[in-house]
Amino acid sequence: MINRLEFSIDIKAGKTTIWKALWDDNYYRDWAGVFYEGSYYVTDNWEEGSKVMFLAPDESGIYSIIETHVPNIVIQFKHIGTVVKGKEQPIDDETKKWTGATEIYSLIEGEDSITLVVQIDVLDEHLEYMSTKLPIALEKIKKNCS
Repeated sequence: MINRLEFSIDIKAGKTTIWKALWDDNYYRDWAGVFYEGSYYVTDNWEEGSKVMFLAPDESGIYSIIETHVPNIVIQFKHIGTVVKGKEQPIDDETKKWTGATEIYSLIEGEDSITLVVQIDVLDEHLEYMSTKLPIALEKIKKNCS
């Protein structure tokens, strides 16, 4: 079963700074390394409708479509399927359990800080892992904004 988790952190930095801490390659590798050391992404561009591969060093991972992207405000990914050795794999029975799951990063202005909100759909078997790791990743993003 898919569950929607939500995490947030207040950051005293501008939206552009926070967005860079999320999506600039070196910063992304830093905070995504919390989930799997050496994680990185591959995309032609960050426009709506574009494909993104989220990969481990062995070129395995998942591929997604950018459904919404308003720079410095929100980006929403729709996860589609798996990647093996850099190649998209056909949707199989295991993938059908989570294909279409979303991951959303939003920046919301507060009085003296910006709140980064992450909403992510996860399967039951990943609930504990994501609940433990995502707050650590958010702290790294916040640190990279200072």
